[in-house]
Amino acid sequence: MTIPLTYLYAPGDRPEVVLKAIASRADVVIIDLEDAVSPERRKYALTATAELLTSPQPLPVHVRIHSPQDIATLTGLPGLSALRVPKVAHATDIHRAARLAPGLPLYPLLESALAVEYAYDIATAHPAVRGIALGEADLRADLGVRDGSSLDWPRVRIVIAARAAGLAPPSQSVYPDIRDVDGLYASCAHGRALGFLGRAAIHPRQLPVIERAFRPAPAEIEAAEEVIRAAAATGGALALPDGRFVDAAIVAAARRTLALARREDP
Repeated sequence: MTIPLTYLYAPGDRPEVVLKAIASRADVVIIDLEDAVSPERRKYALTATAELLTSPQPLPVHVRIHSPQDIATLTGLPGLSALRVPKVAHATDIHRAARLAPGLPLYPLLESALAVEYAYDIATAHPAVRGIALGEADLRADLGVRDGSSLDWPRVRIVIAARAAGLAPPSQSVYPDIRDVDGLYASCAHGRALGFLGRAAIHPRQLPVIERAFRPAPAEIEAAEEVIRAAAATGGALALPDGRFVDAAIVAAARRTLALARREDP
């Protein structure tokens, strides 16, 4: 199974853009029926999305819903892989979505201070929850902060909640300036250091930057291979010539690095 690194958003009321997104290099496409669609076009967006998803798609397609009606309309369509549930604040929000969409994977979006406080409860609310993510624009507004670094604590909180719940590491929220390639890369590197894996994008030009930022560099791969070789030779804890101490945790991290280089689950 390929480890996803890139998640490309596309507005549901522009099916031609959705089709371009599906044809892009994204690992996952997220059709947005919420923030990217004006209220007067949401009915059309839902209809267009449902029509598109009546057929299987060549890559996973998630839908960020706006209302329970969206769930009722989309559940069971062959082209739908998962639902992104916005503005989740408590486990009861997930229970409600899971009842409406039995068997469908759910990805809660945590976009408020209350949601961050309940992160672990949300992550473990139902077996249908396959991952959690932070909605940074709404969270920033809720907290009244401007500087992105002010969100580092809730970012780490989400990473820890996902890990504690046995879920995959969360992907980063979108980077809004599609022209700032250097800024995007630096932000991804920071997110990777905090424990995120992959990122949502709002334009195809962001995809290769995100993938490059989250894939292990050649030096990381070489170091991981050295750890695996040393562990296989000794079967226990040891120190490498460069002074690094290798134990079971370091070996597990090396395996994750090599799996990510192959884009496969370890």
